[in-house]
Order: sequence, then structure tokens, then C-alpha cells
Amino acid sequence: MPAHSASLILVTVLSIGLLLALILLLKLHAFLALLISSMALGVAAGMPPDKLLKSIQFGFGDALGFVAVVVGLGAMIGRYLEYSGGGRALADWLLEKFGKERAAWAMLVAALLVGLPIFFEVGFVIMAPLVFNLTRETKRSLLFYGLPMAGALTITHSLVPPHPAPAAAAQLLGADLGRAILYGIALSIPLAVISGIVYGGWIAKRMYVPLPAAVEAAETSESEAKPPAVAMVVLLLLLPVLLIFSATVVGMHPVPFRGVAVFLGHPFTALTIATLLALYYFGIRRGLTLERAARMATESLAPMGSLLVIMGAGGAFKQVIVDSGVGAVAGKLLATSSISPLLVVFLIAMAMRIAQGSATVAIITAAGIVAPIVKGLPGYSPDAIMLALACGGSGFSHVNDSGFWLVNQYFGMTVPQTLRSWTAMKVLASFVGLAIVLAANAWIR
Repeated sequence: MPAHSASLILVTVLSIGLLLALILLLKLHAFLALLISSMALGVAAGMPPDKLLKSIQFGFGDALGFVAVVVGLGAMIGRYLEYSGGGRALADWLLEKFGKERAAWAMLVAALLVGLPIFFEVGFVIMAPLVFNLTRETKRSLLFYGLPMAGALTITHSLVPPHPAPAAAAQLLGADLGRAILYGIALSIPLAVISGIVYGGWIAKRMYVPLPAAVEAAETSESEAKPPAVAMVVLLLLLPVLLIFSATVVGMHPVPFRGVAVFLGHPFTALTIATLLALYYFGIRRGLTLERAARMATESLAPMGSLLVIMGAGGAFKQVIVDSGVGAVAGKLLATSSISPLLVVFLIAMAMRIAQGSATVAIITAAGIVAPIVKGLPGYSPDAIMLALACGGSGFSHVNDSGFWLVNQYFGMTVPQTLRSWTAMKVLASFVGLAIVLAANAWIR
């Protein structure tokens, strides 16, 4: 390897080390840490100051130009669904149809659907009372129902756009959002079954977790009206997926009104339509005033500020890697290496997850690091790379992850119990996901 190439690789590794040190040791916000690391990498790589700052500016804007709209609309849909009680109505209907004997499967299906637009923490709080009710009635370990629910919610949160992490990763890696949604859903189903149903049932027989002594039945619906019809809930949850998928299919064939279908199926249009319908059916028709609806939209967007600047900073870091020449050098090394790029991105994302805790930050940061390296590699689609990276960034939830403590506190478990149940489930899903992606990529090639 030429000396210049070796030095570029070295400064990149050191900048990643700096990033982790700033987050873990100095406790800096990930946005500030990414910005500082981007500047440090550019200076160390010998970029002129004006070029470095323009690179950061372009990368930041390029990352947010698409994903900010997707994430914002997804947050609004989730908030209106939460207000209406639609998530609880869907879960109750599935429990009725599946029956008590297959209640764990009902929780899994409900969580997969609810988890499409709703953040993990919100969906968990909405569905936890159902887990408590089933545990109270059947006297089984709380994990028997809790892990299928929690597993499905966390998997969709990490793998399926418009959730922030997979949406940002798809944008950074150049993946088609329509395919990213479809492939993310397709991968989420077997992962949820294996980790939630299979492992959840196995560990529930070996670890009895009783109902917490002080369970507070949180009210999940702010609306006094009857919950919306289940069919409408399912339709609105799947509508953006159907529109985007239709546009992808129509775009491949010269059919009449192709332009209209492609327009309606663009993520911006599809999610805007779904948001307006959610506003009407989950809000206005249930007595929600336009003023209150606007406040709820603002409330749903407020938590996005931190996530969006992290996404933008991840894009800036990516762009500095590209413009400094590191991406081209690393890409050549990876192309000639016997190690699969899918494994490389998986391990990088996993390392970020273990180090700093947040799956969202891990996936976005890892995508920014690897995007310049893996783009355009023959035999590896951006969709496969995105899924492998998301699998790596979603595993190994432990004591530095807020999700770990949410499950720990809600389910009334000790730390060792949470590690043996929740953390083990996350690790299993992560590696099974990688295996599926590797096998699918090898079969397609």
C-alpha cells in the first residue's frame, strides 16, 4: 500500500477513535462529536480549510434534504395514531382473532404493524398494558408475551424507513427507499419470529418474570371517542408502503398514467397523503380541533431536532471521507479483500452500537463512515449493505442504551435478567439478520 494511502486510512481510524472518545469519555452530544471529528479528519488528511468547510456544509445538507421530510411525516402519522387509540384497537382485535393460546403471535403481528410508523418507545408504552393483562390472566412469564411485542417493535424501528436510522442509512448509501421499505419489512418478519416467538418462548420457560408489583395502567388514548376501525388502522399503516411499491413496479413498465403513479408513489407524496388521512380519520373525525392537531404535529416533531442534526453531521462526516480521498482508497482495499463488505459494515455498526448505546446513532454514524467505501462495489446492492449495517447497529443493547432501561423498568426485571432476555434477543436477531442478508446476496449474485 502506498504511504499516502496508508496515512489516509490511519487518520480515518484515528478520527473514528476520536469520535468515540468524544461521545464516551467527554460525554459530548453525538452531533458535536461528529462535527469535530469531521473537521479533524479533513485537517489531518490535508484538505484546504475552505474545501473542508464546504464539504461539511454539502454533506450535512445532502443528508437532510431527503430524510428530514420522511422522518417528519412518519412522526406525525405515529402521533395521530397514538392519539386515536388505533394501536390498542388493532392489538385487541388481533388478540380476539388469534385467541389466548396464540396471543404471543397476536402481540407480534400487532407490534409489527404498529411499529411501522411509531417509534419503539411510544409503541412499547402503548402495548405494554396488553402484555400485563395477558400475564395477569395466564400466570405465564411476562417474557412470553413481552419479548414478541418488544422484539417486533425494535426490529422495525431499526430496519424499516421512515424510521430515522434506516431512512438516513438508505439515503447515505444510495439505496432506493421503496425497496428499502419492502426489504426491511421482509427481513423484519423472520427476525421477529425467531427472536420474539422462538427465543422469547424458550427463555420464558427458563426465566419466570412475574407481573411487576406496581403496574400502572397508562392511558394510551387521549380521545374519548371509540377507537377507529381496525381496517382503517391497517389501511393507513400500509398505504405509504403500497403507494411506494406501486410506483417502483410501474416505473419499470411503460404503462398509461405512469407519471401520476410515480408521483403518488414518491415517499414525499405517499407519506404526505398518509399523514393527511391520519390527521382526518385519527383526529378531526374524532373531535380534534385543527389548533390541537397543529400542536400535536409540533409535539411529534420536537424530538426530531436532535436526531436530524445527528443525521446531518453523519452526512458531513461521510462527505469529508469522500472528498479527502479516503473513500476511494478504502474502497479499493475492500474490493480486493476476501472479507465480505456486508460483514465489514455489520461489524462497524456493531462496534458503534456497543460503544455508545443508541441504535439510531450507531446506524447513522456507521452509514456515514462506510458510504464512501462501499458505494458502487460490484456484486453488492445498496439495499443489502443498508440491511447488513442496520442489523449490526441494532444488536447488543446493554446498559448504555435507553431501550435497555425502558424494558428493564417496565417489566420489573433485574439487570442480569434483562441481559439474558432483552440483550440476548437483540444479539440473536442481529446475527440471524446478517446471515439472511449474506445468504440472499449470495443467491442473487
